Amino acid sequence: MIEFSVSGKCMTVFLSGEIDHHSAAGIRKRIDEETDRLLPQLLVLDFGNVSFMDSSGVGLVMGRYRNVSAHGGRLEAVNLSPWCYKIMKMSGLDKIAKIQMTGVQR
Repeated sequence: MIEFSVSGKCMTVFLSGEIDHHSAAGIRKRIDEETDRLLPQLLVLDFGNVSFMDSSGVGLVMGRYRNVSAHGGRLEAVNLSPWCYKIMKMSGLDKIAKIQMTGVQR
């Protein structure tokens, strides 16, 4: 469900499957463990293989933003489906982090 890739001070987390109330806690824990260990300057959450996301996904992103920004890092959420992008934008996440729909070049 989660894969990590690290290049320099950038950590990319590839998410897949469903992100809902039941799965979000485990995802948060794994990302936080790696973020606390590596202290990346950029944390990229790649939603390219996420098949479903509810409001728990917004909470997941907001919490990881707080965690990474506590040590001076920044966060991007990329490869969001149009539906996930809309949820993120409506929640105001675009004001604190870079969010991009699928197919948009970084």
